[in-house]
Amino acid sequence: MGTNQIYELNRTASVLWELIGEGLDRAEIEARLLAAFDVDVAMLAPEIDALFAQLQAEHLVTDDDRD
Repeated sequence: MGTNQIYELNRTASVLWELIGEGLDRAEIEARLLAAFDVDVAMLAPEIDALFAQLQAEHLVTDDDRD
């Protein structure tokens, strides 16, 4: 990365990061997170979008990682 920055993720974000690393698309990631955590899809979907936006702002993921 070349920035010498350290990123700390909460449990949910950490699982999402691992799923991105597995090459899963946005729909698959949402399905896995819904199965892993007791959360409503109406609450989870915006959280996933917000986390992707943060990761994109830090240049840690691209639009290709979302699809």
